[in-house]
Amino acid sequence: MNEQPSGFERGTDGPKVIVAGVDGSESSLRAAAYASGLARRQNALLALVYVQPVMPAGAALGVPVVDATGEIAEGLVAEIRAATERVRGIWDVRWEFHTFRGDPYSGLVTAADELKADAVVVGASESAGHRFIGSVAVRLVKAGRWPVTVVP
Repeated sequence: MNEQPSGFERGTDGPKVIVAGVDGSESSLRAAAYASGLARRQNALLALVYVQPVMPAGAALGVPVVDATGEIAEGLVAEIRAATERVRGIWDVRWEFHTFRGDPYSGLVTAADELKADAVVVGASESAGHRFIGSVAVRLVKAGRWPVTVVP
């Protein structure tokens, strides 16, 4: 049985794209730093992904949610650029910043699919409620579509 290889094969020669979910939390920033090291060592592209939450109509009680989440994304990009400048020449990593909309799990799945991720890195949940519902990290691992690294 001679099968033709598909156009895209994940991780055959090491990762080419590493997706790291960032939301400004300490654990997500540690995950981004860890993913940066992986990307540098593997000469891979680091795709930093922020998922803007989508609020149902009326849930925000008139608060401009899109503006607030846009400001978070801008703040993350500024922080990432500043960190990149501090280590330029010592720790060079190719990186991109992407914003997706939705709940964190669905947004990261969409990002990993669209960016053809070879690996996904996320921070451990800092919410106690995730013991009952399941964290984004656990859901990504259970999806079984990419190697997932959870950084404490």
